[in-house]
Amino acid sequence: MVGLRPSDIPPTPAVKFIGAGTAACIADLFTFPLDTAKVRLQIQGESAVSGAVNGIRYKGVFGTISTIVKTEGPKSLYNGLVAGLQRQMSFASIRIGLYDTVKLFYTNGKEKAGIVSRILAGCTTGALAVTIAQPTDVVKVRFQAQVNLHGMKRRYNGTMDAYKTIARQEGIKGLWKGTFPNVTRNAIVNCTELVTYDLIKEALLQYKLMTDTLPCHFVSAFGAGFCTTVIASPVDVVKTRYMNSPPGQYKSAINCAWTMITKEGPTAFYKGFVPSFLRLGSWNVVMFVSYEQIKRAMMMSRQRVEYAI
Repeated sequence: MVGLRPSDIPPTPAVKFIGAGTAACIADLFTFPLDTAKVRLQIQGESAVSGAVNGIRYKGVFGTISTIVKTEGPKSLYNGLVAGLQRQMSFASIRIGLYDTVKLFYTNGKEKAGIVSRILAGCTTGALAVTIAQPTDVVKVRFQAQVNLHGMKRRYNGTMDAYKTIARQEGIKGLWKGTFPNVTRNAIVNCTELVTYDLIKEALLQYKLMTDTLPCHFVSAFGAGFCTTVIASPVDVVKTRYMNSPPGQYKSAINCAWTMITKEGPTAFYKGFVPSFLRLGSWNVVMFVSYEQIKRAMMMSRQRVEYAI
């Protein structure tokens, strides 16, 4: 189970919920430039985007970061951070914070969960989180894709302006654009990420290779990040392109995927793989390590208060 050892007092759902959102925001602060680089690499090759950047080409994760800094300034690496933090507080809180609770639901309250129960819990919390947090993801992706060059008109002037502009120009449904590929992507990501973390950590503790401390959390999170990147990259690329596309460019997410494979080949689905892995790997490490520590700190504070009373 993600969290404290069975011998410890289990954290409450509220502790997990708040802890997950806070830890995810901390992880985003550290890894956001990698996420921006991933988005730029994923949308590279689209005709509308290629024309907008006047021939600028991104090569590799660090080359992309370097190019963005040189052409747009270092602040551009954090385009969409406000929407990103809003996304994590609503998204991660649900998909990670409620994972254990939903897993118990599928096991009828039994602590020992099978792989099917874990997968079902990951799919459920991932899909629910996307449905609620989709507008924040749309705005985040569009800000990250926005090129800030001199003489170019900015697509949006701020986070709230982005929400208002999208709703005005594309309707309320525009804020939920790409929900289907995003639900698919996050069901996959959530299952792979949480289930893999769960299983790796459980195995390390069961075979006494590590104790339930920071090194164990680090190894489990790193493994989860790698597995998640390999499985989720194709859906992630389609999601990013479809969400960033102007009205009419693609008929649907499936049409977006078909256009990619016919015009750019199957390797297009793994564009931005290295930054995706660097981002997901480092994000998982920071998030899970922070999450474990925040949960324990909150539980200790709660115990102190109860003891004092």
